[in-house]
Amino acid sequence: MNKDEKRELRRKRLMDNKAYQTMQGLTRYMDRYYLDALIGVIPGWGDAIALVCVVPFVYFSSRVIKSVPLTLAVLNNALRDVLLGMIPFFIGDITDIFHRANTQNMQMIQGFVDGDEAVIKQVNQRALQSAIVLFVLLLLIVLMIWLLVSFGSYLYSLLASFF
Repeated sequence: MNKDEKRELRRKRLMDNKAYQTMQGLTRYMDRYYLDALIGVIPGWGDAIALVCVVPFVYFSSRVIKSVPLTLAVLNNALRDVLLGMIPFFIGDITDIFHRANTQNMQMIQGFVDGDEAVIKQVNQRALQSAIVLFVLLLLIVLMIWLLVSFGSYLYSLLASFF
């Protein structure tokens, strides 16, 4: 068996994986049919639900492909999507229409599955940057949650004072 046949066999095995097929479905529904933006309308839960949809991407990149840089890049996109989606007054939901984190993650994963040297090189070169951005995104998400809870408490006390 030559090198090309081995690569094609590996590619077919990866694409037949249940997690890969789940990722394709999630990408289709969340990004192409804008389910990510629609779910984001649910106050407090929409972005959490969307974040759960990233689990197959993280599993596939970390356990099947076994690439730390790819996993960092996938998490980076997912947390950026959550942070953008948390922007209040439907601005975050509108942003979700254009951000398409699942599509970006699927393109990176597809690059690894296909053995696309340019994609692999780009993801590997950005590994440290992804780790730093991941940490900053986690801090910003915590800050955004705190701000939203504080703002909600303020609005509640303001409304309670009128009644």
